[in-house]
Amino acid sequence: MDCRQCASPLERPGDYCLVCRTPNADAVVLELDRDHATLTMLDDEEVVGATDITTTPEDGGEAGVVELRNFAGRVADEVRRKRPEEVYAAGDRQVLRAARGQLHHSFYRISDGDDDPVEAVLARRGDRALEVVEASPAEKLGGSHSTLIGNRAGRKAIQTVAGHPHVKKIIPGPIDAGGSGSRTGVRAKATRADENGNVRLLLRDGSSVQENRVVTTAMDRERGERVRADLNDALAEAELQ
Repeated sequence: MDCRQCASPLERPGDYCLVCRTPNADAVVLELDRDHATLTMLDDEEVVGATDITTTPEDGGEAGVVELRNFAGRVADEVRRKRPEEVYAAGDRQVLRAARGQLHHSFYRISDGDDDPVEAVLARRGDRALEVVEASPAEKLGGSHSTLIGNRAGRKAIQTVAGHPHVKKIIPGPIDAGGSGSRTGVRAKATRADENGNVRLLLRDGSSVQENRVVTTAMDRERGERVRADLNDALAEAELQ
């Protein structure tokens, strides 16, 4: 593939051009299996190339940890070559979590129910883009109630949700201690979006429940549902569901 700006040859499809300093892909779609990853590069709504990376999984122990980290590192290195604005990912949660930990891009989870992740992303990108909120997670927390249930795990849930680029603000609600008891520890779930695209984050810790309002940039129910799905995937990856 040649650079679409200056026609200089690129080593790999979708690479950032070091000659004219121009990106050739603005998004990367990751389809991740435990032994194989496919990276598809997009520019606007066009597929500009794909790359495959394989590994031989090790069975547990230190060797397995090192092999997984190296595999995720190769995936992350390939993404960084493109310098994309967004990364979308579907597939094996273990690989996804390891790769995500090595990247600092806007990162979106694709539903495992989508048969073709690339087509799902192209359809999603065809919609009007949502506003990205640049504020830090700490700056997004507001409201008159400052107490969060669950101590460290509760704060982790809030930070996970606040880290989403389409979350404007999280407003903690009062704590209801009258729920049914549970021994599963802190659990968090984003509930169905309202007509304005905002969702509720329910935190449960034993018999205590806290409903927190999450204000998003979605502005309608359909786009709010996409943000909600992203949030629940992130909470699941953080082992809070």
